[in-house]
Amino acid sequence: MTEAVRTLTAAACAVLQAADPADKIRLTRLYGEAWKSGGLAEVGGDLPPDRPARPPRPELLPPKDMPKRSKGGTRGRIALLHALAHIELNAIDLAWDIVARFAARESLPREFYDDWVQVAIDEALHFELLERRLADLGAAYGDLPAHDGLWQAATATAGDVLDRLALVPMTHEARGLDTTPPTMARLTANGDAETVAVLDVIYRDEITHVAAGVRWFRHMCETRGLDPQADYDARLARLYPGGLKGPFNGPAREEAGMPAGWYGG
Repeated sequence: MTEAVRTLTAAACAVLQAADPADKIRLTRLYGEAWKSGGLAEVGGDLPPDRPARPPRPELLPPKDMPKRSKGGTRGRIALLHALAHIELNAIDLAWDIVARFAARESLPREFYDDWVQVAIDEALHFELLERRLADLGAAYGDLPAHDGLWQAATATAGDVLDRLALVPMTHEARGLDTTPPTMARLTANGDAETVAVLDVIYRDEITHVAAGVRWFRHMCETRGLDPQADYDARLARLYPGGLKGPFNGPAREEAGMPAGWYGG
């Protein structure tokens, strides 16, 4: 795989085609810094693959075939960390995919790409932190099976950047804002300060990621003459038919620019 790419979309495709997580992280940082410094100056129009490359492990299963996750003791923490690491690896790819997927069909300002390159860099750090914590516990990413449903969000929203923003940062990542604090509280009660510290970094960054989603969703709605809240409601009903269920983390969602009327909180 050549590293001498000339455009940001070519860089995004190179990351997506990197199967090894270490390569994916290294290229994310390399190309992210090149974009920030001006070494990559052009956005480009390279189209991403339908699916990112994946390492031979973990085994990817349909969500319905995933074994029940242990919730207690060291095994439970390993299972939690492994599941989160898999989410973060997919999140790296989702960030690069939004960079390349819509560049050729939307008129997007440079600041849009700035935001999603930074999201990719953040997600790479998150994966590394979780991988290190797994190693502390005598485990590694790939030791357990993982479900293959995470990329379905990318496939379902490949046709419209507003769909992608509505489903990925504004719905899936926003749910992380709801669920992470209770998880941190349980781990704190069990004396696992190390894992709590990792989750706190992820939680703080995810607020900024949801905020980026909301900001660009509003921007694109204004560009198309749409009402952002009404349009989000309509897209949520179509893309997430089960609907959102509380409890919701109102303060974190508010900090990310998503008032209660947007999610029924």
